[in-house]
Parts: sequence; C-alpha cells; structure tokens
Amino acid sequence: MGPMSRREFVRHSAALSAAVAASTGGVALGKEALPEARKPDATKTLRVAVIGVNSRGMAHVDGFAGRHNCEIVTICDCDEAVVGKAISTVEKRQNGKAPKFEKDLRRVMDDKSIDIVSIATPNHWHALAAIWAMQAGKDVYVEKPVSHNVWEGRRIVDIARATGMICQTGTQIRSTGALNDAVKFLQSGGLGKVRLARGLCYKPRRSIGDIGRKKGAQPTPKSLDYDLWCGPAPKSPLMRAKLHYDWHWVYETGNGDLGNQGIHQMDVARWGLGKNQLANSVWSIGGRFGYVDDGETANTQIAHFDYGDSSLIFEVRGLNTADWLADTRKQPTADGKMRATVGNVFYGEKGYLIVGGYESAVAVTPDWEVIKVFSKGGDHFGNFVNAVRKRDHKLLNADILEGHLSSALCHLANISLLNGTPAPLASEVKDLTDNADVRETLTRFKTHLTENKVDLASTTALVGPKLVLNPETETFLNAPAKATQMLRREYRKGFEVPTQNS
Repeated sequence: MGPMSRREFVRHSAALSAAVAASTGGVALGKEALPEARKPDATKTLRVAVIGVNSRGMAHVDGFAGRHNCEIVTICDCDEAVVGKAISTVEKRQNGKAPKFEKDLRRVMDDKSIDIVSIATPNHWHALAAIWAMQAGKDVYVEKPVSHNVWEGRRIVDIARATGMICQTGTQIRSTGALNDAVKFLQSGGLGKVRLARGLCYKPRRSIGDIGRKKGAQPTPKSLDYDLWCGPAPKSPLMRAKLHYDWHWVYETGNGDLGNQGIHQMDVARWGLGKNQLANSVWSIGGRFGYVDDGETANTQIAHFDYGDSSLIFEVRGLNTADWLADTRKQPTADGKMRATVGNVFYGEKGYLIVGGYESAVAVTPDWEVIKVFSKGGDHFGNFVNAVRKRDHKLLNADILEGHLSSALCHLANISLLNGTPAPLASEVKDLTDNADVRETLTRFKTHLTENKVDLASTTALVGPKLVLNPETETFLNAPAKATQMLRREYRKGFEVPTQNS
C-alpha cells in the first residue's frame, strides 16, 4: 500500500471517530471507545505507566516518580529481567508505593485508571504504542524518534488531534531555557539571515559483537517475550550478541545514530531554521566503516536537506574524531563553548551560533568574538504534565507534530542512503558538489575516514540519489519504487498501525 497524501490524512482524521482501527487485545476501537475531553485539573494525582525501562526509561521514572503530583502505578517491559531497578526506584521515590509489573503493554492500555503512558521502548514500537494509548484515552510522552518510518509518524499526529490527547516528544532540549533563548535570538535576526544549519553527531561507537565477523543467530533471553518485543517488526532471528540497545544498529528495529542521538540535533537544526515542514529534497552518503560486525546502519554519514532559502546538513561520525571546530579550523581554541561534537552550528550573515550541549550555546562573530552566551536548563516532563493538566497541546515544548517532522527527516536521509549505489570513497560525488557547503563537508568526511585508516580507494560508500519531495503530502516526486515503499512498512498481523477502513 502506498503512502497517504495529506488530503487523505485530513479526511482520515475527520473520520477517525467513526472508524474501526486494526488493533489487538482490548485496545480501544472506534468512536464508542474514544475518551471524552478531560477537563483541566490542577490538583489531581496523575497515574502513570512507564513502558520500557532498560535504558532511557529510567529517565522517565525519574521524571515522574514523586514529582509533579504524579504517581507511577505500572512498570511495563516484555523482559522481566530488567524491571527490578525501575520498580525499586519508584518505590523509594514514592515513599513505599511500589508500582505493579506488566509484561504486555496491551494490559496497560486496558487499565482505565491510568492517565499517562510514557514510552521508552525500541524505536519500532514508538508509534503503535503511542497510538494505542491515545485511543485508550491516555496522554502520551513518547521517546524520540517518535516513529520508525515517515507514514506512521504522521499517523500519531492525526490520532493525537482526533482524540484530543496530549502527546509530547522526548526531545528534551526543547524545554531548556538556553536553546529557547538561542532560537529566539536567531529568529529575531541576531545573526542576520541564516543560510545553513549543521547537525553534528560526532559520537564514537564501538563495534557490536566480535570485530571482524558476524556472530550469526543468537538465543533470546528466557525472561523475554520475544514475539512481543518484535511487535510491529518482522520476527527475525536475533543476529547480534546483545538484544538490548544494539537494536539501534539494525534497520528492522532502529534507525542508526542519525535516528538515535542525531534526532536531537536534527530537531534543533530544523527548529533554528524555523522550518515547519519537510525539506524540498534529501540526499545522503555513508556506510559502516572501520570494522565488520553485526550492525547494519551507517556509522559515518552525511545528509543534505534543501529548504530553498536555506540548507540543513547533518554529519554522523561513529569513529574517533576531533570536534567540529578543530576539524574545521585546524587550530585549537581556549574557549570550550565554541566546540561541538554532539551539537549544532548555525551559519548567519553576522557570525555563528554554536550549540555544544543540551543546555548551552554561544553566538560568535565571523572573527570568533563572543556575542552572547546562552545557558539555562529546563524540565521537559514538567512541561508535559502542565499541558496535560490544562488540556492544551499548544503548551507543549515538543508537541508530537514537531517530533514527527524531525524524525521524518532522519528517515528520509536513511531512505536516500539505502537506495544508494556503491562507489569507491575516492571517487567524485556528482550533482552535489556545486553546493560549497556540501563540497566542504564531503572533503572533511573523506579526511576523517583516512585518519581512521579507511582506504578510500578500496572502500565503497553508498551514494544515495537526490530524492525530491512534496512537503505538503510528505511523499516523493521522483523516487524509485523502493524508496516510496520505505515511507512505511509492512506490519505483522496483530501489530498493525491503525488506518482508516476502506
């Protein structure tokens, strides 16, 4: 089935309350199960379920347990071996009130007493879990990326609007005072016209499994319901040494570091540019270099997004690397605020804005003199709870629409890459070198690989096609059939992302 047009999305949203969505095990269906709009309530103790607690989910525990007049009543994870820390932490933070444990998230949706579902599962579950929760009358905090593909991201937005549920994206940088002030400075003309936003994910990653070989099929933990863990994704054999976390580097369940760490910086880049839709085109180059292991996703990647009056360039580096400033200027600076490894750089007529962390940024002149320093924290979970209490999604710092658009940019870059043609790294990349920023980035990309002892002459990269988009319909205009198919996925029976009945 092809992707929905925007018109079809709108039509679907209007009809959603009368439609019966594909679902399983007691999850809400149709108009009669959709909740009535809640009234604003500043005093009610909100009952929270956290789904997925092996890694990022512990931040959700910290964000809700004993805070904002919330009570975590349920911890849910399909691997019962990983829940102990979460349960004990909640019990301690809530003065002895321990949460119950559920292995199956569908039972969480059935529980009418739960007000909020907070989702920190692997990426492939984000959309479906969020949609089921909202259809069951629960507000949702969902980790980034909010989706595993473009189409299902738009579905979350539509269902949030149709049900009236509050849905926050886990891009917590949106709630820091530093970045809010920095973006206001940019958009008020503090650096003049901004022609380029650069996102950086310079985050060295070790190989997974044994270097130099792939391990083959592995057993799954006895504590795990693997069928439920796979959920919407194909139930493929486990082909890596570790089940947990390393799913990021497998395309069926993850989106590589572009959609893992990089989604934060992608979101800041789009936010700073003030772009509230997808780009006009996308192009990507990259590969998994420096080792052979069980991973599939790129550990080194460039993506270019054309917005017409400005560009967004994203760089992923998973091998050892210098920071952006040293790599660009080839000279040290005493001011650590001007350095960036995981961050952003905005190029304006009057200088640069360098975002070197979640709670810090600095604006400098073209001669690197400091104009202004931004430094202030924030509370993303608190912002979400406030919007829940006031029943107003416009109060969210990271409404689900923002999460969808930024997540979709990551997916689009990976689609270009996966539709690419292998070419030696030493060869020229045609059709894009007329863009000076892309040309400079490609030069540094190759130098970086050489410094990591990657032989450019004998090593191939995937050179993706330039894919032209219709930002309104979120579809391609010139893409191969395979690329269009990758805007969504085939879902396993019982785990389908709901769509309108035909």
